[in-house]
Amino acid sequence: MYKSLIDSNPACKLKASVWLTTILCSVLLPNITFAQWTQFGGTDQSFKANSTDLAADWPTEGPRKVWQRELGEGYSSVLADGGRLFTMYRAEDRERVICLDEKTGKTIWEHAYTAVPRKGHGKEYGVGPRSTPLLVDGRLYTIGVAAKMHCLDAKSGEVLWQHDLAAEFKANESFGGYSSSPIEYKDTIITLVGGEGASIVAFNKSDGSVAWKRLSFTNSYATPRIMKIHGQDQLIAFMETEVIAADPNNGKLKWKFPCVNQWKENISFPHLIAENTVLISSAQAGTFGLKINKSDKADGQFSVEQLWHTKKLQLYHGNSILIGNVLYGSTGVTPPHFISALNTKTGKMAWRKRGFGKSNVLFADGHLIILDEDGQLALTTATPQDFVVHSKFQLLDKVSWTVPTVVGKKMYVRDQKNIFALDLS
Repeated sequence: MYKSLIDSNPACKLKASVWLTTILCSVLLPNITFAQWTQFGGTDQSFKANSTDLAADWPTEGPRKVWQRELGEGYSSVLADGGRLFTMYRAEDRERVICLDEKTGKTIWEHAYTAVPRKGHGKEYGVGPRSTPLLVDGRLYTIGVAAKMHCLDAKSGEVLWQHDLAAEFKANESFGGYSSSPIEYKDTIITLVGGEGASIVAFNKSDGSVAWKRLSFTNSYATPRIMKIHGQDQLIAFMETEVIAADPNNGKLKWKFPCVNQWKENISFPHLIAENTVLISSAQAGTFGLKINKSDKADGQFSVEQLWHTKKLQLYHGNSILIGNVLYGSTGVTPPHFISALNTKTGKMAWRKRGFGKSNVLFADGHLIILDEDGQLALTTATPQDFVVHSKFQLLDKVSWTVPTVVGKKMYVRDQKNIFALDLS
């Protein structure tokens, strides 16, 4: 009976075919997933790729180039989903959001708009976009170097809504231009703005209306992160002279801790290193292990307890990766720079190694991939005990400040002129 019903109804036949395919895939191919990299730091903001069976060594000239193409200036990292890549760059005095075919690098669509760098922007390191887009449910959220924000249809590039964070919310000016990447929380897109009464602004995904705006801290260059502390979601944000925690539902301040350097530049990502314990690191100020305590009283207020502090690790604008109880990253504002390993339980350095400029790091299939600002790309093994460089070669031009993206067996890297797709199989 069921067979005759399906055979006589094309819609039922199609649904049955899809259902059967899904069941077969789940049984025969249980470990296959569609690779994604949908925001700054990857889908879970950890800078860890969900890739296996990658090469344990590279040829002298580096992994095979799948394709290479020109791209203008900018430091936005590359997103990947559904066979498409997304990033931002600047060319011909216009800021551009671009969608590429991941197999060929060819343009699928591009959205360009006028965005003059703000008055306080220093041009020493270019005027291309710094922020990395956010991809959520078929929509791409972007913020350019002049704090112009767009919500685009990821399939077509059509503008769905937009905001000028500087004009509307008086976003503070900074020497390096707007750099914070947007993040998702429930039905909102949260951005760091730095305006009076609008340090943090949350927009409704659907139409871009303001869900809430709050606080009056000056923004720096960091991207915020949601952490579970004492059972509550907290938005941890590195501002110009402090790290703050806010309720991502409404922006209410939970706690703050001072972190100051002479440039007023806090850029790096915070980490949850243990239960209710946060790690922050900045140039000059060093690295802190902070225990967040909650009052037993009805008001439920939070306080911050400094567990340890070291100046031997000073993360600047490079990222870092937490593996177990060890944090790996590049330390130093000026040479010499070191690839470093820090024990997050004690705050003691496990080791520091020379041989790289300021670097970004990525973890994939048991290896630490390093890209330094001089354009050197390296495959290494980093453990709490040691650091081994397996392969190292020159690929990009200085300044290379964009963290690589690894999806499946492909790596995507860029500098101020080109973008490459490399085969890591």
